[in-house]
Amino acid sequence: MTAQQLDQEKLLTPAEVAALFRVDPKTVTRWAKAGKISAIRTLGGHRRYRESEVQALLDGHPRD
Repeated sequence: MTAQQLDQEKLLTPAEVAALFRVDPKTVTRWAKAGKISAIRTLGGHRRYRESEVQALLDGHPRD
């Protein structure tokens, strides 16, 4: 992925990721703290997750 593609990629909130996995949003936060999924921090300190990474996990392709 190029830097421009990363800038344009859709970011998901913890609640959106949680809904996709059918778990509590706090579980998604724990996954991020454990390194199971990478999180991007907004200027306000909120976590956001790359849609492509979340989709890969849903499809059974964990990140390297």
